[in-house]
Amino acid sequence: MDKPSAAIVGSGFGGLAAAIRLQAAGCQTVIFEKRDQPGGRAYVYRDNGFTFDAGPTVITAPHCLEELFAVAGKAMGDYVELLPVKPFYRLFWDDGYQFDYSDDDAALEKQIRAKSPGDWAGYQKFLKYSQEVFHEGYEKLVHVPFLTLSSMAAVAPQLIRLEAYRSVYSMVAKHVRDPQLRQLFSFHSLLVGGNPFTTTSIYTLIHCLERKWGVFFPKGGTGELVQALVRLFQQLGGEIRYNAEIDQIVTRDGAVAGVQASNCRLEEFDLVVSNADVVHTYDRLLRAEPRAAMTARRLGKKKFSMSLFLIYFGTKRKYPNLEHHNVIFGPRYRELLGDIFERGKLADDFSLYLHAPTRSDPSLAPPGCEAFYVLSPVPHLGKLAIDWQVEGPRYAAKILDYLEQRYMPGLKSSIVTQRIFTPADFKSELNAHHGSAFSLEPRLTQSAYFRVHNRDRNIRGLYFVGAGTHPGAGIPGVVNSGKATANLILEDFKAVLATSAVKTAEVSYA
Repeated sequence: MDKPSAAIVGSGFGGLAAAIRLQAAGCQTVIFEKRDQPGGRAYVYRDNGFTFDAGPTVITAPHCLEELFAVAGKAMGDYVELLPVKPFYRLFWDDGYQFDYSDDDAALEKQIRAKSPGDWAGYQKFLKYSQEVFHEGYEKLVHVPFLTLSSMAAVAPQLIRLEAYRSVYSMVAKHVRDPQLRQLFSFHSLLVGGNPFTTTSIYTLIHCLERKWGVFFPKGGTGELVQALVRLFQQLGGEIRYNAEIDQIVTRDGAVAGVQASNCRLEEFDLVVSNADVVHTYDRLLRAEPRAAMTARRLGKKKFSMSLFLIYFGTKRKYPNLEHHNVIFGPRYRELLGDIFERGKLADDFSLYLHAPTRSDPSLAPPGCEAFYVLSPVPHLGKLAIDWQVEGPRYAAKILDYLEQRYMPGLKSSIVTQRIFTPADFKSELNAHHGSAFSLEPRLTQSAYFRVHNRDRNIRGLYFVGAGTHPGAGIPGVVNSGKATANLILEDFKAVLATSAVKTAEVSYA
């Protein structure tokens, strides 16, 4: 064996992160992407001069992205520019209350004291807790794979001390009394697919993470960040193939033998990293491997994140009352989340995330226009079986009516382009189990060791990155899954890589 060869199934942020690290270290790496563009959920739509990022738009923890360029001896700033977003979010409530959330302590204190004077001290205690959780849960463990029960047992005392068995909302409520401020400081778990009332309080670390490093947006959109990572990967000598959906991961004698794309012959690889949905990987891609069947059945019984309903639209007028990231709370919070996560009901009300990227980068729309997408969390297909081809346009009209009545006057007459993406599209376009938008729900019993492992314990040469494995969803999560998994692979193939060290250096740092 000259160099280890690696196949990456999927070109989401996790797949790209692993691919860059492997290629830079001397593994000959090929990415197979089902769609015609890279990025997975970070797809890009273009229409009538508008550019729409399809998925992730909140960029945090830029250091984990900078590391990907650094391993290749490059600087991220030479490939893409990250624009700071301030405030981080503008939050709206149904009764007209509004809050601009950022890392500006003076502005936060002023707003919190005006709303609930006694909650400023409580917020400071919550922030201190979030900082401690960030140190233990992110800085120490985010890039460390949990492959054994003993690895989980080693951190159990800290998890107990930090009350990880409590929910995000419960921990916020322990420190903050005002109901709307509780919503403000607990909604972050929804950004990684979790119900604030059931997600482990470890995810309060997101609050500290944002305050520590800020919130950013790539100039040109998230798609420009994806393209920067692709260019870096290709400059290192890596190969990416589009319209190349993998039909099967082929195994032989309990080990990976290679991959087979639809209507193509087997291509042999020493290892396969799946950035595909974890259930799809075990149930479909490994359908001929007996060792995968039990895992597929076990995963199918787990709890999955909600799905999402999205509308991408461009307007011929501007809405200066909005910020880049807008969170719009409906009249219900706990009850609505119960409809979405537990009861599987498409409610008559909704809470929304409204993305207005032209606040930061006007080039994403024609002059005088703005680009938007609005996102509504909805039950996944395993809880709500409806015909989204029929219900989708109706639900979209309902959301746009609401936005026009409350926040965006004259909206419907100003729309010049529009498209929707439904839970059914998550299933068909992204092979997402139940149309889940974030894979496994981030509960304590589905985290770390209890999540899909970064390296399969039964099938040699099979690895995972992305939202379904450790550490979980969100850009920092999936990028760090690429780091955790690549480190495992490089350790597993250390002897082989050592024999081709000179060639590795020539490829990586040319």
